[in-house]
Amino acid sequence: MASFVLRRPFALTSALRQLPNKAASSTTRTFHNSSPVNQHLFTQRSTTPLSSHLSKSRQTFQNAFRRHESSYQGIPNPTAGGTLGQRLLYGGAIIGGTVVAANLLFNRETREDGGMPPYERSYLNETFAHTGLGIGIIGVAASAMHRSGWSYRLMATNPWVVVGCSLVASLGTMYGTFNTSPDNYVQKYALWTGFNLAQAAILSPLLFLHPSLLARAGLYTAAMMGSLAFVGATAKQEKYLYLGGPLLAGVALVAVSGLAPLVIPATAARTLMWSERIWLYGGLAVFGGFTLYDTQKVLQHARMAERGVVRKDVVNESISLELDFLNIFIRMVRILGMQQRRK
Repeated sequence: MASFVLRRPFALTSALRQLPNKAASSTTRTFHNSSPVNQHLFTQRSTTPLSSHLSKSRQTFQNAFRRHESSYQGIPNPTAGGTLGQRLLYGGAIIGGTVVAANLLFNRETREDGGMPPYERSYLNETFAHTGLGIGIIGVAASAMHRSGWSYRLMATNPWVVVGCSLVASLGTMYGTFNTSPDNYVQKYALWTGFNLAQAAILSPLLFLHPSLLARAGLYTAAMMGSLAFVGATAKQEKYLYLGGPLLAGVALVAVSGLAPLVIPATAARTLMWSERIWLYGGLAVFGGFTLYDTQKVLQHARMAERGVVRKDVVNESISLELDFLNIFIRMVRILGMQQRRK
């Protein structure tokens, strides 16, 4: 279960962790630059219009993605000056190349049982259907929360409070889902929905960014996960299950690097730069590996459920894949944001 704790997407902490401190003596970063006395979450005493606060919060959030921009100025961007057709062609080539390269690199040994049995295929399809439904719930709920002003209130809160409350809400609903029998249909789906709503509450400030950037990030994330899941589903049985231990060590390192800017002073620029790179690119590699691992774990559980060793529970299986998707998506947003500002 430790892997689920470390795989929680600390989205706000990671995305906003480079905002400047209000005072040099402060040991934590806040999500605002004005005095907290006038920005209390639950008061109406502020004289500044809400639209002004939301505009400032949006700009603050977008500025959080501009760190180290000067480090990448010399890298050419092949899509910067092309037409829409050229950009679509370039994006399609990336997606297609990813699928082909992943299949050639990771899938040299295919299944020896003549293909996926019907029960495993049905189990895997149901799991991915629940994963897609969960991602959809997160997207719709995050949009509704953002329109209601939740994003501003969340960003005006101390980051340690955000991390603590998000962990309590996410882990509480997640463990509740895991420990609820599939026969208790109503309670299990209620807890699973609560888990998705908790993720939506944490990720809603991403909607301050441009919708086209989020759409591209979602497309690339779906392409990456889809290609790796295809490799995991068609590879030799249990080929990637050995990755569990190394991936757990990797995700621990990524999680620590994501939290490092909360405690490392802003003057340690080189340390912060490397923690950012570990979180961004190391996280992509780790959660790509988790997609392979989780896909084969689903198939292993399908074989065990068919023999009656364990209960069939596609809801529990989908949570792992949802966490993989969210963690990859957040990093895709960060990478595309840097590319967009290099144009």
